[in-house]
Amino acid sequence: MTAAPIAIAQAIDTVMRNDRGRLLAALIARLRDFQLAEEALQEAAISAMSHWGRTGLPASPQGWLLRVAMRKAIDRFRTGKREGRKVADLTLLAEEEASEMEVADYPDDRLRLVFTCCHPALDAKSRVALTLRTIGGLSTPQIAAAFLDQDTTMGQRLTRAKAKIAAAGIPFAVPGPEEWPARLGSVLAVIYLIFNAGYSAGPQVGHDLAAEAVYLARMVNALRPGDAEVEGALALLLLTQARHAARIRDGVTVPPEMQDRSLWDDQAVAEGLLLIDTAMARRAPGPYQIKAAIAACHMQCPPDWAQIAALYAGLARYEQSPVIALNHAVAVAEAGDIAKAYGLTQKMAEDLADYQPFHAVQADLLARLQRRDESLAAYARAIDMTEVESDIRFLQQRRAKLLI
Repeated sequence: MTAAPIAIAQAIDTVMRNDRGRLLAALIARLRDFQLAEEALQEAAISAMSHWGRTGLPASPQGWLLRVAMRKAIDRFRTGKREGRKVADLTLLAEEEASEMEVADYPDDRLRLVFTCCHPALDAKSRVALTLRTIGGLSTPQIAAAFLDQDTTMGQRLTRAKAKIAAAGIPFAVPGPEEWPARLGSVLAVIYLIFNAGYSAGPQVGHDLAAEAVYLARMVNALRPGDAEVEGALALLLLTQARHAARIRDGVTVPPEMQDRSLWDDQAVAEGLLLIDTAMARRAPGPYQIKAAIAACHMQCPPDWAQIAALYAGLARYEQSPVIALNHAVAVAEAGDIAKAYGLTQKMAEDLADYQPFHAVQADLLARLQRRDESLAAYARAIDMTEVESDIRFLQQRRAKLLI
């Protein structure tokens, strides 16, 4: 029995997209070598193209790929292409490879893989890149495009990250209870960075990074159920993504309170609101729950700006950053105290001198304070620093009102 090459290629693509993370996690757990696991799995996928073409799809494509990848990795050990494995280790690997165990019979090691990719010993950019590569299955060119890097530069970064994990002896493990809060923060920060990159750029890099981040958050939530901060992070992503179709109209960015709500994804909104309610009921507050609550408040009609300001003040206790302070000032202004808001922004002027949103906020506050010339200058600075065309048009419209 033979199968058409296109059908086989599609089957392999589907398995590698849906199950690559779990397959790779199972291999890394046993081989203790990121690079070898990736190479072995890729070789198994190549072998599948010809083998399945002759014999048809196996009953368990995932199990077939796992066993063949193990076999190819063991062959590399035996032929001296990888050093440092004891005979006993190789015997154990060979026994696993020869068994009829399916992927479902193995422990799901993806959570361990996530924590390894997001280890604090790696710099933030490498954590994001390695997570997208191993868990998300993005190619090196796709990741490079997301970062506006050269393919070779990103490839070198990924290679260095894998080498550092090996050299530093970073454990392939879920951290213990005493480390969980700090390490989970690193994981969620990586997912949030991926989401923000995708939400801003859209699926322009051959892969929807925002959807990838939602997928990762769902996976962590499924693997670690009942954690309020994971639920809060997933809620934040869903509530933000739900507004995506309405965020630009006629080429101009539209603030949440002015968006066409009929374009919102009602299912994502409902799921996000349920998640944040569930998380907050656990009475284990954290920054992602607060951010999700802020997103929920933005979706009220009209938004409860006093509550949003209070939430940002609470968020500052977890994340003391000038950006959080700027968002708090915006909420204070929208709640009615423009003079106080402007005073708050002056405290962060030096820290945020190169931050485009700061100048956009300044322009708006100065306009409300009837300081027209200063507002025009701030708008000019904000527009000059803006790269997204829809945001430029939004600011130009705001500035034009001052010129009437």
